[in-house]
Amino acid sequence: MEQFIRPVRRNCSAHSFPKNCKLNQTPLVSYKKDMQKHSDRISYFVMIFPGLVLLIAFTFVPLFYSVIAFQKFNPALGIQNSPWVGLENFLYIFRVRDAQQVFFNTIFIAVMKIILLELAAIVFALLLNDLRYLHVKRTVQTMVYLPHFLSWVILAGILRTVLARNGLLNDFLGWFGVGPVYFLGRPDLFPWVIILSDVWKEFGFEAILYLAALTTIDPTLYEVAELDGANRFQKMWYISIPGILPTIVLVASLSLGNILNAGFDQIFNLYSPIVYSTGDILDTYVYRIGLIQGQYSIGTAVGLLKTVVSLILIGISYWIAGKFANYRIF
Repeated sequence: MEQFIRPVRRNCSAHSFPKNCKLNQTPLVSYKKDMQKHSDRISYFVMIFPGLVLLIAFTFVPLFYSVIAFQKFNPALGIQNSPWVGLENFLYIFRVRDAQQVFFNTIFIAVMKIILLELAAIVFALLLNDLRYLHVKRTVQTMVYLPHFLSWVILAGILRTVLARNGLLNDFLGWFGVGPVYFLGRPDLFPWVIILSDVWKEFGFEAILYLAALTTIDPTLYEVAELDGANRFQKMWYISIPGILPTIVLVASLSLGNILNAGFDQIFNLYSPIVYSTGDILDTYVYRIGLIQGQYSIGTAVGLLKTVVSLILIGISYWIAGKFANYRIF
C-alpha cells in the first residue's frame, strides 16, 4: 500500500542526488493529473459550447439554403418546388450595371481602408514608440484606442452631427470662406468619408501589433546608431521599420481576405439613396435587394459569390503569409 502514497526514487546515488535524481510518479498521482486535465477540457468545452451553437446556427446552417441562388425562388412554392435556373442569377449579376458598380465600390473602399489603415497604424506606432514621457504616452494611447470600442451606431450619429451642413466641420470651414459642404450627400466625397472615418476609428487599435513588434527589437541597435550620430528619423528608417517588416507583411497579407468586406455597419448607418452610386457595397446591396425588395435569389447569388471569392482570397493570403512571414495555421 505504501507504494501508492509515496513517490519512488530511482536512479539516485549519494553523488548524483538531487541533480540526476528522477522521481517517478505513482499510478495514483498520475491518475489524479489525468483526471484534472480531463476536467479542464470539459470546462473549456462547456464554456465555448453556446458560442459554437450560435456559430453553427447562423453561419453553417444557412449554407444549406444557398441552393436558392440557383433557383427562381418563390416563398409560396418553397425551395423544393421553385423552378431551377442554374447559373442565370450569377450571369444576371454581371450583366446589371448596378451590380458591377457595387463590386467596384466594395473593392475600392476596402483596398483604400487597408492601405491607409496600415500606414496610419505604422506611423503612429513609430511615433509613439519614440515618445519618452510615459504619462503622455499612456494618455495618447487611451485616447486613440477608445473609438475602436464604440459601435458604428454611436459613431454614425456623431459623424452625422459633425458633418451636417450646419455642423462643426462646416462652421470651421466657414472661417476660411468655404461654403457649406454636404459630406454625406455628395457621391464624390462619401467614399472618402467612409474610408477616413474607419481609419480614425481603428488605427489606434491596429497599432498595438506594431508596438508589440517594436519591443522585440534589440535596444543596443538604437544605442549604437546614436553613437554613430544617427537622428531619430534615421533610426526609424534603418532600424525600426526593418525590424517590424515581417509583421507588416503578415498583417497586409492577412488583410487580403477582407478585401470584399468594406464595412456593412458603418455604411448602412451613414449612406442614403443619394450616394448609392459610390457608397453601395456588396453587403448593403444584398440587404436591399434580398430583404427589402424580396429578390431572394439575386441577393443569395451575390452573397454566395462573395463567400466563394473571399474563401479564395483567404487561402491566397495565408499562402503569402506562410511564404514571406513564416506564418502557419496548420
